[in-house]
Amino acid sequence: MGYAQLVIGPAGSGKSTYCYNLQQHCESIGRSVHIVNLDPAAEDFKYSVAIDIRELISLEDVMDELNLGPNGGLIYCMEHLEENLEDWLAEQLEDYLDDDYLVFDCPGQIELYSHIPVFRTFVDQLRRWNYNVCAVYLLDSQFVSDITKYLSGCMASLSAMVQLELPHVNVLTKMDLVTNKKEIEKFLDPDTRLLIADLNEHMAPRFAKLNKALAELLDDYNMVNFLPLDIKKENSMQYILSQIDNAIQFGEDADVKIKDFDPENGDSD
Repeated sequence: MGYAQLVIGPAGSGKSTYCYNLQQHCESIGRSVHIVNLDPAAEDFKYSVAIDIRELISLEDVMDELNLGPNGGLIYCMEHLEENLEDWLAEQLEDYLDDDYLVFDCPGQIELYSHIPVFRTFVDQLRRWNYNVCAVYLLDSQFVSDITKYLSGCMASLSAMVQLELPHVNVLTKMDLVTNKKEIEKFLDPDTRLLIADLNEHMAPRFAKLNKALAELLDDYNMVNFLPLDIKKENSMQYILSQIDNAIQFGEDADVKIKDFDPENGDSD
């Protein structure tokens, strides 16, 4: 059984920074993780790259050779990866054991997770290879500054969740840059009715039914819970990692460690 995180989210949400800090955290606690770059447009990395899609295809080469723009070129790259999963990626993963923990650093184009089937195919293939996978959706906390932006972020995350059909953990990144954390806290585990009531005050009455439907949708899918990530706090990363591990059942088959117990010493008093 292998384990994997699929790190997704909008461009600029901090996916590569998250992967780097996760790798640093795991090294500090003596745990091994392997970071896989799935962004063909990436250039430099702070983390150690175990597998790199640019060895298969790069966005720069595609744009030059096929005269495509960045978005079209990226979709071409990911479809090329889809076609080579059972060849190139399978060969790359042969170097890792069944119980290895992989973290896939993905591109930031949200359409890759919302309606283009590339990553659904990718996830299905990982499952066939006996990997437990969790989608880790990152959203910049600077983006969640009011209810309208919050709803937009939730809808994008919900779209990815429905498309991928994976255990799903939402993370608010860059909390270390937030100056007024109280303004963000109401979005971590909010009362959607109160948020919608606040939204209705600033919108025309004709939008009230739509806003109510959005709130009910988020409640039905339990999409209103975000975990805050402050990379300056070690326990923040540890807590998020524990939630992800629980979602993919990492470590549940590990042997229980029992300390030796000496009855004579234990009854000394």
